[in-house]
This record gives sequence, structure tokens and C-alpha cells, in this order.
Amino acid sequence: MNKFLPLIAALALSGCATSETTYLHNGEQGLTIDCSGEANSWATCYEKADASCAGTGYNIVGTDGTPAPKESEKTLGVDVGNYKNRSVVVVCK
Repeated sequence: MNKFLPLIAALALSGCATSETTYLHNGEQGLTIDCSGEANSWATCYEKADASCAGTGYNIVGTDGTPAPKESEKTLGVDVGNYKNRSVVVVCK
């Protein structure tokens, strides 16, 4: 059982989106939101951005991540075994 605890903890943490304050080149304050992992999606990034900006809205400054695979690249219609990197930088309005 003790061998599985770190694995369970890692899987539980992979489902969370995190945000961190960042500063843009022009000095404006923004948020870097990381929603990487198999349990998240781009929608998770945008939901976290909306929640972090307290419903005032946001402007997307940049995105970075693994693109969505084509249907022909999926196994039985599912993208299996590829770790997804996703992050978005936003500025609250």
C-alpha cells in the first residue's frame, strides 16, 4: 500500500490548475495559469482565469502547450499516453 501512496498523490495533484502572478515586458501584472495533465483541458485554464479575475473578465496574452491530436492520431477515439502541457498568460480587465 505504501508504494501506491505517492502515485495516488501525484494523480490527485495532476487534476488541479494553478495560477501564479507574473509581470509582462511592459510592466503590466498578469497571471500565468498552468493546467497541464491528462485530467485537465484548455477549458480548465479559461475557467481558472475567470475565477482568478473575480468575474471581471480577462485578455489572453499568450498560450503554450501540446496541441490537440487529430482524430486519426487517437487510439479508438481517445488520446492515450500523451502528457499534456498547457499554460495561458492572462491580464485581468
